[in-house]
Amino acid sequence: MAATLGLNHSSVSEFILVGFSTFPPHLLPAFFLLFLLMYLFTLLGNLLIMATVWSERGLHTPMYLFLCALSISEILYTLAITPRLLADLLSTCRTIAFAACTTQMFFSFTFGFTHSFLLTVMGYDRYVAICHPLHYNVLMSPRGCTCLVAWSWVGGSVMGLVVTTAVFHLTFCGPNEIHHFFCHVPPLLKLACGTDVPIVALGVGLVCITALLGCFLLILLSYAFIVAAILRIPSAEGRHKAFSTCASHLIVVIVHYGFASVIYLKPKAPQSLEGDTLMGITYTILTPFLSPIIFSLRNKELKTAMKKTFLSKLYPQSS
Repeated sequence: MAATLGLNHSSVSEFILVGFSTFPPHLLPAFFLLFLLMYLFTLLGNLLIMATVWSERGLHTPMYLFLCALSISEILYTLAITPRLLADLLSTCRTIAFAACTTQMFFSFTFGFTHSFLLTVMGYDRYVAICHPLHYNVLMSPRGCTCLVAWSWVGGSVMGLVVTTAVFHLTFCGPNEIHHFFCHVPPLLKLACGTDVPIVALGVGLVCITALLGCFLLILLSYAFIVAAILRIPSAEGRHKAFSTCASHLIVVIVHYGFASVIYLKPKAPQSLEGDTLMGITYTILTPFLSPIIFSLRNKELKTAMKKTFLSKLYPQSS
């Protein structure tokens, strides 16, 4: 990855991921077990959603196509970060090569931003379904949905490429200790040297905040129209049915942007490394862990399909 991008290797050939090394050693096995279980649950939960949508023809709709794409982005995002974290929790050697650090940053940003773009697309899908139901099949045609998913992945890849290229074109002349458990932008910028570091930091920050804030505002706009349309429905049952189709997506958006705002919009006050590390866990492990739970429990149609698909195979006599 580093060679492909033509990045500057500087005088640093590897970094040390400090991360959890400052925690008491007796806590690390407990962290390992907890994060491993959450990681496996994230993988299984998202794979279960994808398998259910694939096997149930009634779920072959735009909303569930986007949900499958979201599950794929979450699996790949956690794959870029969590296995390395788990290995470091049981290891005394926490070095990561320059090229491996570049690759991890690229994929974590690519899949992270793809996730945000897909959440925006899902908000637009709900807007069309509730505010323009008669035009839904035209506006959300298979070709149109495929394009929306494809552009989400392209947008995520561009964001990953821009951020990674900007950061790793800086000069790293030592020290090489990253005060985080993966190759993240803020701790890496602290290790860079040169007069252009503040400019790169400002540029990367503006690009990321603009993209995330743009997605959030589009989702907010979609839900403003959705709420207005729901309030015009005369019956309480109709309002409840319309809102129930959005509930799981809305909760995931609140969780996703809630944790992101805590991380990125917190005051620049001094904070312990342990505090920063635990805060980082909220958006790298906790948020992906909660997402399949929310979609499975809050989406009645998906929950029913899961029971039909998998419980009937486990207990065929009860079906």
